Amino acid sequence: MCTNCNIAIDQSQSDQFAERMLGILNDGALGLMISVGYRTGLFDTMGEMEASTSDEIAKAAELNERYVREWLGVMVTGGIVSYLPSNKKYTLPAEHAAWLTRKSSPNNIAVTAQWLPLMAQVEDRIVESFQNGGGLQYSEYQRFNEVMADESAQTVVAPLLDTLLPLVDGLKEQLEKGIHALDVGCGKGKALITLANAFPNSTFVGYDFLDSAVSDANKEAASKGLRNITFEQRDAATFDAHEQYDIVFTFDSVHDQANPQVMLNNIFKALKPRGTYFCQDIAGSSHLENNLNHPIGPLMYTISTTHCMSVSLAQNGAGLGAMWGKELATEMIQKAGFKTVEMKELEHDIINYYYIASK
Repeated sequence: MCTNCNIAIDQSQSDQFAERMLGILNDGALGLMISVGYRTGLFDTMGEMEASTSDEIAKAAELNERYVREWLGVMVTGGIVSYLPSNKKYTLPAEHAAWLTRKSSPNNIAVTAQWLPLMAQVEDRIVESFQNGGGLQYSEYQRFNEVMADESAQTVVAPLLDTLLPLVDGLKEQLEKGIHALDVGCGKGKALITLANAFPNSTFVGYDFLDSAVSDANKEAASKGLRNITFEQRDAATFDAHEQYDIVFTFDSVHDQANPQVMLNNIFKALKPRGTYFCQDIAGSSHLENNLNHPIGPLMYTISTTHCMSVSLAQNGAGLGAMWGKELATEMIQKAGFKTVEMKELEHDIINYYYIASK
């Protein structure tokens, strides 16, 4: 029975919401095409060109002109690319290129746009999970490792040496002298490889659940001739190391675990006395009402629904989700046994919090 049929509505408010819905549809379409522009290199190509025709842009990017022209239609109507009808030439303004090209990293937001089509690929399976519970296996997400590596290159690898390591007093000096470090949930190992290359006196070990990620990481380390680093396929909930490491890193890898508390317990055990745990994870609160003004709240909750929470629930796990938040994160790290936990923020970083825990 309809309970709202006779309720009067504020027509102005309703019209405003309709306009917002149209904006969402347009922006959603733009997000998809921004991902295409990143993957095809079109933004990079246009960022180096003067005003050009679609044919000139397609030739420079080595792409099919008809597809490029239609993509440009999206970019022009979306206000991303400028267009002069008189000569049919297109321009990517420098002010826009600063947020869309690989050269602009770590400020390239086009990298993050890749999450939209990646998550859309599993929509049918997510709907099934809404109906039946459970979730998706890591293997069901095409390009996940690739997109995660792209994202990590900006948020972790680029600032790692000069910005992130100084968050821990004396850590760079320790790494220069030589210590043992572990990265749990290392993915393709981009961060750890950067550290191994910068600090040859230290040794580095990376664990990841996915064989494909570990294989890629070992291949890259070998191609760089690094002898102080190894990658192994390990489950974060079952690895058993006892006081072997001076520091353990996790980069955006705790919240999607099936057994995150067990993972944190294992990290505590793996650290030597007075060892340090460095945890980078998604910025946010454990309480929804505190995230109302989060600059990318809808995006983070969407990625959480369609991936982070789902892969955990697929293993009958805790299903923390990306927005598990600083309150719960601090509580769980303390529960693992750490004496102190300090959360740090970086002014330029709206995506991450950094937890520094001492054993």
